[in-house]
Amino acid sequence: MAPISTRALNRATLERQLLLRRAELPAGEAVARLLGLQAQNTRPPYFQLWSRLADFDPYELSELLESRAAVRMVTMRSTIHLHTADDALTLRPLVQAARERELKAFRAGLTGVDLDRLAELARDLVEERPRTMKELREHLLTEWPDADPLALSVAARCRLPLVQVTPRGLWGRSGQVALTTVGQWLGRASAPVPAPDETVLRYLRSFGPASVKDMQMWAGLTRLAGLFERLRPQLITFRGPGGAELFDLPDAPRPDEDTPAPPRFLPEFDNLLLAHADRTRVIPAEYRGRNGMGNQAFGSFLLDGFLAGIWRLKEHRTTATLRIEPFARLTRADRVALADEGERMLTGMTEAEVHDIGFGTLGTLDA
Repeated sequence: MAPISTRALNRATLERQLLLRRAELPAGEAVARLLGLQAQNTRPPYFQLWSRLADFDPYELSELLESRAAVRMVTMRSTIHLHTADDALTLRPLVQAARERELKAFRAGLTGVDLDRLAELARDLVEERPRTMKELREHLLTEWPDADPLALSVAARCRLPLVQVTPRGLWGRSGQVALTTVGQWLGRASAPVPAPDETVLRYLRSFGPASVKDMQMWAGLTRLAGLFERLRPQLITFRGPGGAELFDLPDAPRPDEDTPAPPRFLPEFDNLLLAHADRTRVIPAEYRGRNGMGNQAFGSFLLDGFLAGIWRLKEHRTTATLRIEPFARLTRADRVALADEGERMLTGMTEAEVHDIGFGTLGTLDA
């Protein structure tokens, strides 16, 4: 088993994440290649693709949502992702059992609740017309008035494959979260629970080389070691910097560790930062936890392929203000490169006439 260095892992992952050079790909093809985009908030998916695609137009991704070629729904790690329609219909069944296991933590609030009956009622309600979670909860409380309202909401979200309908998530528009089932929204049923083999191969194609624990972290699943053993004959392995066995596809790209990596601005909850149990391939040990506190995350920027600081963007009337907070002193060349990339981002992702780009603490934006 050949060793692989942290820098080599970094470059391999960046290449597969389309972050060494911007790709000439349609937005839908990129979403599929990346196995979906983290989408807890509405704007990050657009910034994820801006950093990865050449000449990206946010309205292209917005059109995919509006035409129902892509959807926003809870899948991996019980978080909202933006997926192509095809992936939504296959990835959600793959993680369905894990979503239902979440209900063990809410057992006390669901005493006396028939979960099959709850799922049936909730399905009828959201397929009659999209409902807000508040509406759904109020209807369910009439059936089980003594249940915990939050537990009822979680049960509906876990038992049913609910999508957020548009205009929620569209670029330049807003809308409250309203839900229906993915089958109702797309006009076709979810696939039966698929064999996970192809998803493992796609994960390695997008995030490898990776360990079993890495894949489990990304998917929010457990007990995948046997699956990797079954696939071992068609994979190759490396020994990671910490000694872990890392699996990969034989023909996957693994650039030289000295391949240049340009500065990149990533939004909060970017795929790159959350897809591995061992994140040192992107996040230096000394910066662990620096790009977020609890559920509050900041935009992150990469220098030489590694996390090097955080950023925040505010728009007010005709002015877009970008503040860049490095974790360590920057060279003059790095400041110029980041400012240039920031200028490109403000030009491509805002309609502001005035661009204010500065270095300092993010708190200065609120002063």
